[in-house]
Amino acid sequence: MSDGALRTMPLHAITEVHGETGLRDRFAMEIEDYPPVERERLETALELAARLHRHQRRIREPYLNHLLRVAIRIIHYYGISDTEVIIAALLHDSVEDHPFELAGLPATEGHPPTDEALAVLRERFGARVAGMVASVTNPVYTADRDHHLQYREHLQESLDADPWARVIKISDFTDNGVGVIYISGPKALSSARKYRPLLPILRDLVTRADTPLEGPVRLHILEQLDLAETRFAAILDGTD
Repeated sequence: MSDGALRTMPLHAITEVHGETGLRDRFAMEIEDYPPVERERLETALELAARLHRHQRRIREPYLNHLLRVAIRIIHYYGISDTEVIIAALLHDSVEDHPFELAGLPATEGHPPTDEALAVLRERFGARVAGMVASVTNPVYTADRDHHLQYREHLQESLDADPWARVIKISDFTDNGVGVIYISGPKALSSARKYRPLLPILRDLVTRADTPLEGPVRLHILEQLDLAETRFAAILDGTD
């Protein structure tokens, strides 16, 4: 396939046809004009994400595919070239999913070493990257309250204070929400139940004046959220 075709191909289509290799190639195209120092930082973040998530899968694909799509979407569709935002997008699940390995500590029972893992990101990529990752990292939930409700409360509170983290979460949600069509069975049902209540929150965040997105990008994202709602409805209506 020509570079031109890969550069314009929808991200989930790249995933279906070319897999991780195709997404890596597309990411390389998106950052090819970055200054060498910034490109090296991005490549370092990508390889750290690849190492941390190397054994992790999302149904039928490597987890890294999701991280690549989230980052590429921010560059290509949201028009954002800020290196630190893209680094945080690549590593947005690193602290939540692999805090022990990231912190260089043996896995144990009990609370994960979130602060230690964030300290590693801060040392390697700077305080701003670590802050954005912290904003999209879920806390340890209490057992006596609904986890989905706690997730929504955390999301609302953390993103209210961090406009750039909103951009990462919106791309993450788009990949999960619009991408729900690519999964089936109980996982599709549980994902739709988890993500559908987030739509009003995200619509509000997208339209806030301090969210760093241009007008046409906001409209594009709102259309994507509408598409996610349609897909959630197809899965859920009549089941609850």
